[in-house]
Order: sequence, then C-alpha cells, then structure tokens
Amino acid sequence: MSDLNCGSGGGATTYPQLRIASVFIILIGSMSGALFPVLATRSSWLHVPKAVFDFAKYFGSGVIIATAFIHLLSPAIQELTSPCLSPAWQEYPYPLALALLSVFSIFIVELVAFRWGTAKLAALGLSHDAHGHGLGALAAHGPEGGIPNDDSTPEKSKEDLESAHDHKHLDLGATGQIIGVFILEFGVLLHSMLIGLTLAVDPNFKILFVVIVFHQSFEGLGVGTRLAHLQLPPRYNYVAICGALLYGITTPLGIAIGLGVQSTYNPNSTTASIVSGVLDSLSAGILLYTGLVELLAHEFIFNKEMINGSNGRVAYALSCMLFGCGIMALLGRWA
Repeated sequence: MSDLNCGSGGGATTYPQLRIASVFIILIGSMSGALFPVLATRSSWLHVPKAVFDFAKYFGSGVIIATAFIHLLSPAIQELTSPCLSPAWQEYPYPLALALLSVFSIFIVELVAFRWGTAKLAALGLSHDAHGHGLGALAAHGPEGGIPNDDSTPEKSKEDLESAHDHKHLDLGATGQIIGVFILEFGVLLHSMLIGLTLAVDPNFKILFVVIVFHQSFEGLGVGTRLAHLQLPPRYNYVAICGALLYGITTPLGIAIGLGVQSTYNPNSTTASIVSGVLDSLSAGILLYTGLVELLAHEFIFNKEMINGSNGRVAYALSCMLFGCGIMALLGRWA
C-alpha cells in the first residue's frame, strides 16, 4: 500500500520514442483488421473465399464475447473496488449493476426502435422479419441465411421494394442493421479509447504494447467482419467504411491524448478509476448484449443455414467462435 498513488500525476515516462511509435503501429494494426473485410467485400480485384469470411465472422463473434467478460467486466470490477475509492464503493457490486443497467437499456432502446420500424413498414404494406429469415422481409440484424415464406414470392418482394422506393421512405431494414452495428461499435470504441489512455502512461509498457497490438487487430477483425456483412443499399455503403475507419483511429487517438497529459494523468487515481470503471462496466453490458443476442442467437439459433446445415458446418462455426474467444481470453493474462 505504500506505493499506492491515488492523486494526480504518476504516469510513466519511460520509452518515449516507442510510446510515440505505438500510435502509428496500433493505427496500422487496428485499421488493417477493421478495413480488410469491408474492402474485400467491395473490391472486384480482391477475391476472398467465402470460407475465409465465415472464419472471420465466427472468430470475431468469439472475440467480442471474450472482450466483454475478460477485458471489460473484470477490469471494471478491479477499478471500482480500488483502495483509492471511498468505502461506499465496496458496499455494493456497482460494476455488475452498471453492466446489468447497460444490457436492459440497450434492449429497451432496440425494442422501441424495432417496434417503431415495424409500424412504419406496416404503413408501407411491408412485412417485418426481426430475424431476417423471410425473402421478402427487411432483415434487421444482417445476413443469416433464409428461405422464402409460403406467401412470399420474388414478384411480391420486388413490388414491396419498389413501393418503398416510390414513397421515398428510409430503408428501415438498413436502419435496423445500422442500429445493431452502431450499438456494438459504441461499446468497442469506449473500450478502445480507455486502452489507448492506459497504454500511454502504463509503466509495464512493453508487455502491454505487444498484447494490445494483437488485441486491437483481432477485435478490429471482429468489428470489420460485422461491418462487411451489412446488406445495405448502395447509398449506405459509406457506413461500413466509416465504421472501420472510426474503430481504427480510436485507440491511437487515446494514446495521443494520454501522451499529451502524461505528466498529470494517473490511471490509478480516484477520478480515473471511477471514470474507467463506469465506462468499462457500461461497455461490458453493451458487448454482452450484442455478442449473446445479436451475434450468437442470430447466427446459430435463428439462422436457417445453421438449423438446416450439416453437423460439420455447425461444428466448424462453433470451433471458429471458440478459437476467437479462447485467444482473446488468453490475452487477458497480460492485459
């Protein structure tokens, strides 16, 4: 306890050149992981086999779930039980309560959004399929594979889409997908910014730096794959690219800010512990909801390709997901 510093200052200043270089190294790693899947799906000259995309998609789902538990919820518990905080913080499991609040907040927001969207679709004479299974429906959660409904035909689908276009209404299916990915990215971006701030002033810089390079690259692959699988009209193509770019610059931006306040920012201070703990708890809830509901449930339980697919296909998807989860959980040993 004698080495505990709960005040301002205290940020490490060792390896100044390497800390500055980390801004650009992590920028390259994060940007590559997030942009590659997005650009690969939109480039005629870059042909990536579907098996590679499937691997990246399921691997990324595992990464996101492990991030929620190991890299967000666990640090939040440590931060909000820090000895620098008042004893009142020890009297209730605030990190778990905040994560719970986040889960239900995201659920309620999404429920309201999709009820509103369904009402708008009904006004246009279109049907809404929340799981994206119907051929004529506008999928809310992205591609999952599907089969036509008995009362759905290609001609009816075409008429529905033309009707929506003629009325010049916003494509609500695209809006639903964008909302889902925005929720995921919001949680990841909060986490990435805090990682950058911590890396800039952490005394164990070398170990943390190596781990974060892999961490951000794997997480970027998970986010980029979700962005790449968005089925959006051409006018919304910029959404996926902007999302990947935003992810790529967040951690380097956090490092740059941390370096700028290196002499005054102490990640173990009372204020920093509270802010980081609260944000990590909320981000953990966001990623838990997204990972378990939007990714696991909609990729496996509500996915016709998985329900009707071979045991080998399901086993491969599960193996990819568990591999991503295991790698990300292992990185939690050092960061």
